[in-house]
Amino acid sequence: MLTAAVAVLAVSGVSSASGASDDSGASAEGRGTPSHARVTGHGDFTLPYHQDEDVRSFSFDAVAAPYSRPLPGIPTGLPTDARGTVRISHYSAERDVTYTAEGRVDCLVTGPRSATLTAVITKVGPGGPVDIGRRLGFSVHDAGKDGKNRSGDRVGFSWNGVNLLPGGADAPEEATVGTCMAPAPYAPVTKGGYTVVHAELPAPAQH
Repeated sequence: MLTAAVAVLAVSGVSSASGASDDSGASAEGRGTPSHARVTGHGDFTLPYHQDEDVRSFSFDAVAAPYSRPLPGIPTGLPTDARGTVRISHYSAERDVTYTAEGRVDCLVTGPRSATLTAVITKVGPGGPVDIGRRLGFSVHDAGKDGKNRSGDRVGFSWNGVNLLPGGADAPEEATVGTCMAPAPYAPVTKGGYTVVHAELPAPAQH
């Protein structure tokens, strides 16, 4: 039952991205201490467990905006608050159609060359499988370039069978995604790449 569910998700549950602006242009190394974390770039990637002729891609233009989103009981917001855009795109070779969606970034946390972010979907193209208002999680590994200018970057994402709630006799349902929640970056980037600028999570401003 689980295998069937994953197969269906592999065909129809992946949306992915188009171009995003990148005004950071470099990693944090050798640039001093950046004031805000950031993730930018565009990349196509493959699923290591499901080979096909489809083209899946993500674009990220996300920047940390600490303590900018007040929540009930948390009027200051969180150190992981962020803003920006995620664009997702999935070309289905079998159907000869490209599905697209766009989301508003609400959370970003980084480490050296790594990032996890979430975005709430705001736009879905015709036939797209992603619901407006749904939060999705993404992870990025920025491996830089090798001597032949090839990227070793990777991405991960919170659907396609990696965020399920097993239990009972029925096929497991997809679990809700909280802020900044995503699996490890498991999918190799085959074209393009990402830049992660790491910054430590700041303490709230003193008044």
